[in-house]
Amino acid sequence: MPKTTIHLVRHGHVENPDRVLYGRLPGFNLSARGRAQAELLGRHFAPVPLAAVLASPLERARQTAAAIAAPHGLEVEADERLTEAGSLFEGVAGNLAWYVLRHPGTWWKLRDLRTPSWGERNVDLAERVQAVVTSARERFPGQPVALVSHQAPIWVARLAYERRPLGHWPGRRRCSLASVTTLEFDGDQLGRVVYEEPAAAALAGAAPGRAGG
Repeated sequence: MPKTTIHLVRHGHVENPDRVLYGRLPGFNLSARGRAQAELLGRHFAPVPLAAVLASPLERARQTAAAIAAPHGLEVEADERLTEAGSLFEGVAGNLAWYVLRHPGTWWKLRDLRTPSWGERNVDLAERVQAVVTSARERFPGQPVALVSHQAPIWVARLAYERRPLGHWPGRRRCSLASVTTLEFDGDQLGRVVYEEPAAAALAGAAPGRAGG
């Protein structure tokens, strides 16, 4: 059976001076550091013989994916199933805790981590990302593919693949900006999950040229 590698890549840092919970809102692009992270991701994946690069249709994901696809001469394929998780708090600016305190009627929306009660169900999130992974494995058996998405979709899909409970506190996700969560399949079976942060230096402020690929 062919061994297929799927790289789940989170987009880079976003320009967001007003600290808006942007979710699926349009118009949020990579910041200067985000572009540096995307450049480092491009270098990281340059020696990897990628068969395809798919991305969420949101700007920050497409921009990150473009940097990964460029060294391979690939076109980025948009896939709606890789988009950000839906949230009832989308568009809230500033500190979410202060917003909730000022609007007590929203407290009920935070009652359940398992669903979660404030947005798209984790089970639906996992199913749509896993569907993209399955499709990529079927289209490109034995080849590596990069899927550029967002923190919640990547993390919940990982929990599902590792057969862990999907309910979790968002602050405990291990899926940093521009990180790579790699799924290694042997046929239909998941062999292992590998997590890397090849572009962390750009977020810390180091010059892109000084970071390893």
